[in-house]
Amino acid sequence: MTNSIEEILDTDAIFVIGSNTTENHPVIGTHMKRAIKRGAKLIVADPRKIELADYADVFLQIKPGTNIALLNGMMNVIIEKGLHDKKYIEERTENFEELERTVKPYTPEKVAEICGVDKEDVIKAALIYGEADKAGIYYAMGITQHTTGTHSVMSVSNLSLLCGNIGKESAGVNPLRGQNNVQGACDMGGLPADLPGYQKVFKPEVTEKFEELWNSKLPTKVGLTVPEILNEAEEGNIKFLYIMGENPMVSDPDINHVKKALSKLDFLVVQDIFLNETAELADVVLPAASFAEKDGTFTNTERRVQRVRKAIDPVGNAKPDWQILMELMNRLGYSKKYLHPSEIMDEIRSVTPQYGGITYDRLEKKGIQWPCPDVSHPGTKFLHEKAIARGRGLFMPVDHRESAETPDTEYPFIFTTGRILYHYHTRTMTGRVEGLNKISSESYVEINEATANKLGISNGEKVKLSSRRGEVITLAKITDIVDEDVLFMPFHFAEGAANYLTSTNLDSIAKIPELKVAAVKIEKLGS
Repeated sequence: MTNSIEEILDTDAIFVIGSNTTENHPVIGTHMKRAIKRGAKLIVADPRKIELADYADVFLQIKPGTNIALLNGMMNVIIEKGLHDKKYIEERTENFEELERTVKPYTPEKVAEICGVDKEDVIKAALIYGEADKAGIYYAMGITQHTTGTHSVMSVSNLSLLCGNIGKESAGVNPLRGQNNVQGACDMGGLPADLPGYQKVFKPEVTEKFEELWNSKLPTKVGLTVPEILNEAEEGNIKFLYIMGENPMVSDPDINHVKKALSKLDFLVVQDIFLNETAELADVVLPAASFAEKDGTFTNTERRVQRVRKAIDPVGNAKPDWQILMELMNRLGYSKKYLHPSEIMDEIRSVTPQYGGITYDRLEKKGIQWPCPDVSHPGTKFLHEKAIARGRGLFMPVDHRESAETPDTEYPFIFTTGRILYHYHTRTMTGRVEGLNKISSESYVEINEATANKLGISNGEKVKLSSRRGEVITLAKITDIVDEDVLFMPFHFAEGAANYLTSTNLDSIAKIPELKVAAVKIEKLGS
């Protein structure tokens, strides 16, 4: 997030696109509701009529995969009405002329046709955002898990720059990270091209710095994303996988493909706190300590580094992840020992500029938001206040492009997936909570009432969904939340898993799979 969660309370306009915030990020959703009570305007764009739609000044129930068209249409209106921040654009951005040319054809009429919404709602949304003094955009995987996901994020950035909302308090571009330490994992090099602090593996000055610290030669080639790794495993080019805290046998697209890829490995190691569906296929399972059994830090969605303190010692043979990795590397010949996670943080600080001033002593009192370059720095509430990191904000105009797979006569429905309030990712933890399972224990598919009537499907009835990759049997949930041509499934459940149906088509830049759009058919099975 460019901005902080608390800043939501003082914003003038909130634009939520591709995020079911109240279910997936309920703390942030609560802040949004409080801001609305204080007078903030709300725009919601989503293929489903999510809870926030009831609070919205304008709700755009867009066709899945049409985010860019909507964003371009809003920018078209803002420019036509003269609501763009001309002074900000001139002083702090570049490539505006190209953006203006790109969005000009995206009239409200054209956008309405592409997105399946009312043109007047496109105009209304644009006016709310363009007229606001402080407007924040909040998005999640609803716009990123597409073959055009990277371009969708570029479009969000374009809209924010257009109205001078980057580098401004209670505004900005705010991706909502899905789990408690996703931000921290990325910060620490959990991306194929990055070492800690988003320092690129292919830059000689970067690799030299880390080689000196670790006294070891490092590769300079960009690595593979998870979908690419599984593709290479299926082809027999990867023989060994080490999986930590992830369950691709439920979470990844085209589970039949995942299963086949894992079966081709010579050796699979899984490190987790429970024996999940992927661990059941492993040659070796290493028992990791849970959050309550280890010390360390998490970095949350607003870049806030926070201390985590263990409540109990690890149960049985479980060990903290860092300790397991340390013991493995020692046995493999790299002799370096840490006695406590604070020593690892000291090492992080020494080579990661954003974390330079973050120490365990400082974190005892409260969390600190990076960048925090030195121990005298208080941390950074919002980014780019004085200038964009690269100097000037760069408009990156892009055109709408259809999803890789669209409905046809054989597979006539758009299939999309997401999360629900009651479960966390693949239910490795929440699936073991009796109370949560009483509320939500089974896989289901949301079907529009009109569609269900046409197909003779009743609420709670068993149905079979099929795609070009697989099929799944689940329960029908009749609702008005989705449009007639859209089917939605939560992906959490191993039994009746949504990801038997999803596509492995990737975003060409970020290599993220298109989990939010697939073509499927549905059949009535009976109760």
